[in-house]
Amino acid sequence: MSQMSYPVMEHFYTIQGEGYWSGSAAYFIRLAGCDVGCTWCDVKESWDKALHPSYSLETISKWLANSPAEIVVITGGEPSLYDLGPLTAEIKKLGKRAHLETSGTNTLTGLWDWVTFSPKRFKKHLEEFYSHTSELKMIIAHKNDLRWAKDLENNMRQGALLYIQPEWDVRKELEPLCIEFVKENPRWRLSLQTHKYLGID
Repeated sequence: MSQMSYPVMEHFYTIQGEGYWSGSAAYFIRLAGCDVGCTWCDVKESWDKALHPSYSLETISKWLANSPAEIVVITGGEPSLYDLGPLTAEIKKLGKRAHLETSGTNTLTGLWDWVTFSPKRFKKHLEEFYSHTSELKMIIAHKNDLRWAKDLENNMRQGALLYIQPEWDVRKELEPLCIEFVKENPRWRLSLQTHKYLGID
């Protein structure tokens, strides 16, 4: 097994609350460290990797082996900061699906069953993610973000799913706009943070 280690803010078994896999059981590993810095981020404590311990791949593998989860979601922070090849290899070895949630600010590494690409205005993303995206998830924090979503739509590979998701703190204002957007642009789907409505991690 690789001697690779990763800084982990938290890890937990829960229900995926967003996007295509919403409602599915999944084991989340939230890697520490972020080079994006969204002002509305709800896990800002993940940004500084120095504040969180690093765990060996062997230890992470034991977490996953002891869980009934069939899906493992690697999120952050910004997980593309790290070489995720050894981690995805171990996930595959355990017979589980490897899902990534990323802003796409660094070169993609690892072998993934699903890539959720969620670009942010706070730091430019790499265009290489256009061809790797399983689902594009646009966080809508301002009505102008809807125009940006439309601008990105034609860059996505054929077959990529398109989601808009109202930012939680302004959802009451933006949910009606997002609903109208989807009705006018039926290729798009509405994603809600169902885990927050349910009060679970």
